[in-house]
Amino acid sequence: MNADKLRSLQIRPEEKRRPQRPLWVILILVALAVAAAVYFAWPRASDQRRIINTGAHPATNNDAASPRTNPSAPPSLDVSGTGPSLTVNGYLINRERIEISPRFLGLVTWIGVKKGDVVTNGQVVVLLDETEYRARYAQAAGQLANTKAIAAKNAFAYDRIHRLTQTGIESKQVEDDTRLLVEADKAAVEAAEGSLALAKTYLDWCTIRSPINGVVLEKLVNANELVMPQSFGGGRGPRTALMAVADPMDLQVEIDVNEADLSKISPGQPCRVSPEAYPERRYDGIVAEIAPEADRAKGTLQIKVQILKPDAFLTPQLSAKVEFLK
Repeated sequence: MNADKLRSLQIRPEEKRRPQRPLWVILILVALAVAAAVYFAWPRASDQRRIINTGAHPATNNDAASPRTNPSAPPSLDVSGTGPSLTVNGYLINRERIEISPRFLGLVTWIGVKKGDVVTNGQVVVLLDETEYRARYAQAAGQLANTKAIAAKNAFAYDRIHRLTQTGIESKQVEDDTRLLVEADKAAVEAAEGSLALAKTYLDWCTIRSPINGVVLEKLVNANELVMPQSFGGGRGPRTALMAVADPMDLQVEIDVNEADLSKISPGQPCRVSPEAYPERRYDGIVAEIAPEADRAKGTLQIKVQILKPDAFLTPQLSAKVEFLK
């Protein structure tokens, strides 16, 4: 009886063996675990960027337009670095606008250009009445010839007296007086030559030439009008300028920039110019000039942007939009 109970309590040998999985299944699981660990531990480029929670508000469209950026933050949508950092409107101007004026009071006898004409450097554009200055030139030329004749006569006299002095016929004092007279004649000849050169200069000034290659922007006088280099006041006096010329291929955009935006502009900074009349056209430019003094009343500073390759579509005094590139 007891023996039967002991046998019933014994564990059978086949039940002592634990079920065992094949070894290759275990190896596969270990390999997968190692691969996953390597994948998550491998460094990637995105790990270089970190977003730090500073308690600020979530980013909005207005925040994206703000010029204050964090250097360590990820780049914005414009990753090329050539997007506009500031856009301002201004006016197209000629870099050099030259008003041609006479050098003295004179009467216009001929003007050979009109508004819009193309002129070249050295081209004759206006003739002034030169009657008076031709007479002065002739007078100076005659005075020079007379002075030279007197100088030659006194030089011959000095040579003769010098020979007589060596023989004892003339005194030394007479020789010295004659020699001093010859020196005075030389000075008189130089003065007469200067007077002739001055008369020639005034005569040449009666012919007025264009100082540059360009276009006539304004024609300010007509033939038979009186002109002078400066005005004595009043609106009915003689004209002080004959015409205005400028180079149409040397253009700038003049703009007034608010002082709050000056940190976005630097000399030589690349720009993109779009005339308001032709908004689809784009022109490259650079910041050529920053005014040394601001306008305190308006709180602005004048900036001039040089257009690198202007064409016939650009007209001075028309408005244009300037984008200052980053």
